[in-house]
Amino acid sequence: MLKILAHLIIAAFAVMIAAFLLPGVYVPNFVTGLLVTVVLVLLNLFVKPLLVLLTIPVTVVTFGLFLLVINAFIILLTSELVPAFKVDGFGYALLFSLVFTFVHSLLQRFNARLESRDGR
Repeated sequence: MLKILAHLIIAAFAVMIAAFLLPGVYVPNFVTGLLVTVVLVLLNLFVKPLLVLLTIPVTVVTFGLFLLVINAFIILLTSELVPAFKVDGFGYALLFSLVFTFVHSLLQRFNARLESRDGR
């Protein structure tokens, strides 16, 4: 349970950093970042697999690049569901998706190094 909470907090920090780096994305505080993270997790768990299944032909034809469009759509849907989270259009949603993924992976690596050094 504690690891899940740690992963959510790391993802919320990644949301905050990505929003700070992109002028078209607005997250007012950490609580909103945490809420965005929870909604993203739920949408990626329930909605994204259905979208991927329905768009298999387009995804195959575009060699998987259409998955970026699905990710941007999930970000836009999150901005509709979380009132304080604002994204200024599809382009910023796409950029947010890429920056968030990059920052999140860096933070996860850093956390894994800390955990391995501490012997957990």
